[in-house]
Amino acid sequence: MPPMQFGLMLRGQFPQGDDMTARFGELMEQARLAEKLGFSCITKGSHYAGYPLQDIQQLPFLARVAADAPNLRLNAGLVLLALHKPLDIAEQLASVDVISGGKLIFGVGLGYREVEFKAFGTRQKNRVKRFEENLEAVKRLWTEDRVTMTGSHFELDNAAVSLKPVQKPHPPIWIGANADTAIRRAARLGDCWYINPHNRVDTIARQVDLYKRALDEYGKPFPAEFPIRREVFVAATRAQAMRLCAESLAMKYKIYDEWGQGKAMPQDDNDLSQDFEDLARDRFLIGSPDEVTEQILALHKRTGANHIVASMQWPGTPLQASMDAMQMLAEEVFARVQQGL
Repeated sequence: MPPMQFGLMLRGQFPQGDDMTARFGELMEQARLAEKLGFSCITKGSHYAGYPLQDIQQLPFLARVAADAPNLRLNAGLVLLALHKPLDIAEQLASVDVISGGKLIFGVGLGYREVEFKAFGTRQKNRVKRFEENLEAVKRLWTEDRVTMTGSHFELDNAAVSLKPVQKPHPPIWIGANADTAIRRAARLGDCWYINPHNRVDTIARQVDLYKRALDEYGKPFPAEFPIRREVFVAATRAQAMRLCAESLAMKYKIYDEWGQGKAMPQDDNDLSQDFEDLARDRFLIGSPDEVTEQILALHKRTGANHIVASMQWPGTPLQASMDAMQMLAEEVFARVQQGL
């Protein structure tokens, strides 16, 4: 594993009225370019009822990436685990791991939108219990021949999955978390905490200390792979980078704010409605190659993160601008970061 890995987040979210067949073709073009440029993984998130955005669903998308860019790891980041039944999601994910030859990352999170919980027949108040039950059940289904387990919303009666994952004992489990209590849960249940893109670096540095203390408490080592999602944009100058990304990135965070993402964040760092310059400060990695290199090195020094999953396109970002930024990141930042480490 290199000192620093760089993954690519393809949200697959586009405004109403966009031709999604054409947009999907462009996303596959980006996946193929990511493989060529030396990115480590493709990440796809998961939301349902995403109005005002259109969104391609996570697992079919990742299965297709396995065909178009077969050398990339596939990060299901994040599966909203509390919405699902464990036997179904265990078999779906195992299928993607087999299709990709053992390249799946199982990213999981709680979710925070009531519209999604209601549509799946549950409520947010039940999400932690369902999350923990489902995670235990999926792990057992992947690692045991037969599973008998009764949860609050399922019963496994001597059940066996139709397909086990390639990776043993199971694909790596990255747990996404914003709040302090959720970070302790990630330490207890996951292979690593998958750091969110929304919080400022000073908040994350404080929470990394909390995470380390929790790992010590549970007798677990600090993970060899410590991933972080960030919004990233590289151009010849910071002014040019801001000009190319600010409008679409600001729109994405306006939608996050409307969806209630801030409610899942620490109280001293949960205002996603602020002016874009203030929002970007100590949060997004935007600028020239030299500036972004320094920002990444500083981020690593403060947090220990060694796998940056970069979002480089938001609803309304022109495809070519995003692909140019990917190319500049890979060709002018990757090597400088490795040297700086």
